[in-house]
Amino acid sequence: MAKAGSWPECGVITADGGAASAVWGECKGSGTKPYLAAVHLDGDKGPAYKCSCPSRKIPCKHVLALLALWSQGAVAEREDRPEWVATWLAGRVARQERASGAAAPAPVDPGKAAATLRAREGSVTAGLEELRLWLHDQVDGGLAEVPKLGYDHWDRMAKRLVDAKAGGAASLVTQLPQTGGWGGGENGDRWPDRLLERLGMLHLLVDGYLAVAAAESDPGPADAQDATGSSGDTLARTKLRSRAVLRARVGISTRTEEVLAGGERVQDAWRVLGHRDSLTPDGMRSRRQWLRGSATGRYALSLTFARPSQTPDSPFRAGTEAEGELAFHPDGRRAVRTGSMTERPAPPPPGGTVDQALDAYAEALAEDPWLEAWPVVLENAVPARADGWHLADPTGASLPMDSAELWRLLAVTGGRPATVAAEWSPATGLTPMTVWDADGKAVTL
Repeated sequence: MAKAGSWPECGVITADGGAASAVWGECKGSGTKPYLAAVHLDGDKGPAYKCSCPSRKIPCKHVLALLALWSQGAVAEREDRPEWVATWLAGRVARQERASGAAAPAPVDPGKAAATLRAREGSVTAGLEELRLWLHDQVDGGLAEVPKLGYDHWDRMAKRLVDAKAGGAASLVTQLPQTGGWGGGENGDRWPDRLLERLGMLHLLVDGYLAVAAAESDPGPADAQDATGSSGDTLARTKLRSRAVLRARVGISTRTEEVLAGGERVQDAWRVLGHRDSLTPDGMRSRRQWLRGSATGRYALSLTFARPSQTPDSPFRAGTEAEGELAFHPDGRRAVRTGSMTERPAPPPPGGTVDQALDAYAEALAEDPWLEAWPVVLENAVPARADGWHLADPTGASLPMDSAELWRLLAVTGGRPATVAAEWSPATGLTPMTVWDADGKAVTL
């Protein structure tokens, strides 16, 4: 459809400064009437799209074809515009003006907000104390009868945690019966080990959070001594980071507005390593985008969500470098952009060996023992087969690889050494996200 012959009528609308404000066109379809497509380029909150086709995808293929033609300079500027374009643009401008003139939301009462937070923390603490007793009961009763238990056994505890506003801990409880086939399937006889490991990680989370909560309610003299000197500053930062990780894992999240207002800000040229999509326990689709600062070497995680029928937003494009400022959540890992960023193509990111990747993962795991996955960049890596597929570095060290992306990886590299960005998880292995071909072009897997 991105051919001039498919668009007998099209045009570009320019703003006062001469820049393109909107592009519109009438595309030949299978019926007698053409599809009417338009894009508002400089509208509030980014581009907006309109098309008369019945597609549920936004933007649809007609809008994408129109943008492709415009980007190639094949759509000329026109003074005249159809009535349907003028009506749509006028409506958008009117809505934006009404939104900008709306009354500002009432300021949040700090005292009321603090009281609400204290009430939630008290509810979470009570829920985790109940969870600790429940965990002790599971171990005291033994694991032999676990295969006979239905999902209701786990769901009852998870629902009580949801009522206590500890959604993160509830999600971990719902994952307990997913530890493996209770004796069936490959490695099914190892389910007691996996289940006991999950129970232990839950117990660690409960004890950690309750210990921090107790220390905050009754600080001792040692805390005051820790806050002095450079070593004390480092220790204080470590404690704050640990506290933030514990709070996030039990389900006490920090709003984006709070992060933008008071989060740690880091300026850098951020290399976009790639992304992975997954489903949350409540059925939402999530997208994890990993970035690494060129100067600081710091990793950042951009996390977006969408409904099951939609695709999460991608604030960054793989293979590019976004220069600007990121604001970090209290856990020091998840981040959001604070404003506009300069995006440009970038060469392959510097990589390392398997040993260096595992060292970086170990450091991250020390800060967050419940870490599900961590980004790694391997240089001159090649697929190798030895008791399953692996990704090997020039030293011969390798990591087991998810074979789902194997053939696409081989199609891009032809089996030759390449730079590969992937997510590493001991549970699922190495999952490639992006590979850079011989010309340095990034290919998303």
